[in-house]
Amino acid sequence: MMMKKSIICAFLILVGLQPSLAQQRNEIKVPDLDGYITLKCDFHMHTVFSDGLVWPTVRVDEAYREGLDAIALTEHIEYQPHKKDINADHNRSYEICKKKASDMGILLVKGSEITRPMAPGHSNAIFLQDSNPLDTKDYKDAYKAAKEQKAFIFWNHPGWDRQQPDSTKWWPEHTELYNNGCINGIEVANGDVYSPEALKWCIEKKLTMLGTSDIHEPIQTDYDFARGEHRTMTFVFAKERSLDGIREALDNRRTLVWYADMVIGQEELMRPFFEKCIDIKEIDRDEKGVTLSIMNNSDLIFKLHKTEHNPSLVYFRDYTLKPHTKHTIKILFNDGIKGGDMNFEITNLITYPEKGLNYTIKL
Repeated sequence: MMMKKSIICAFLILVGLQPSLAQQRNEIKVPDLDGYITLKCDFHMHTVFSDGLVWPTVRVDEAYREGLDAIALTEHIEYQPHKKDINADHNRSYEICKKKASDMGILLVKGSEITRPMAPGHSNAIFLQDSNPLDTKDYKDAYKAAKEQKAFIFWNHPGWDRQQPDSTKWWPEHTELYNNGCINGIEVANGDVYSPEALKWCIEKKLTMLGTSDIHEPIQTDYDFARGEHRTMTFVFAKERSLDGIREALDNRRTLVWYADMVIGQEELMRPFFEKCIDIKEIDRDEKGVTLSIMNNSDLIFKLHKTEHNPSLVYFRDYTLKPHTKHTIKILFNDGIKGGDMNFEITNLITYPEKGLNYTIKL
């Protein structure tokens, strides 16, 4: 009897019919920026309608439980290994879970993955009206069909070693697509892979940074949530919680990428985001020094490394601000000084390859 019950439960999870699990939502605690709502998004995932291993509605349940606001099911256009068993057009996975996503408050973005050899490799087209016109022989026609639908197109996993085994490079084909308005962003992080080259290209070419899970199996197969792991995702700073709000934010490059314990993105967004995450208060001061209280109100970790400063100001070498924790830090004054600049680099807030966010607390 116990084995029979386990089999039934496994089946219900597969087809997304276990409401008790679906209702347990774990909100991701990160701040909004002034004038914007921070939406937690994953725009790259798969189901049995391409090479994934779950039914489409399972992706909605997973997203709800993990506190996401928006997802896109991006089935491969050219690669459907389950086609003998599941034969449908390229819009079907979206259609299956559209109502459930709406009922659960998940914004569902319609998308597909253009799956070609390098170059140009793989790209996601999201905010499509119809995925079927992307099923073409020539990859240029697929991108053209996506652009004609005003899709937002981003290059997937540029550093994927199966397509770029020796080095991650920008090909002439990408220059042509970029010049034709067919590359609007790049995955800076995909699953467990971070691409510093993609970060550099996004900054130099003014492209939107994306972080995605590219999940194929059940989400818990790739991430150990009990140990505090999370899927790779994109923080989208939108004017409103809607599909239009997401699209406007993507078009204007208002994103940060959350990958492992790193947040990756433009400095002009990273700095106010960090400041919204923490509260700094001076709780004691005398001629010997000052004591600060720093409260980290977010789910994020911040790794602080001391940088160049007045040597008469004595403080930590390295320090970690843990999530939802109040930290008390003592800074000493030597040689008669009465204050100064406490300079450090937040080494896991990445604003450029091998460069964290430089930050100063004035004492």
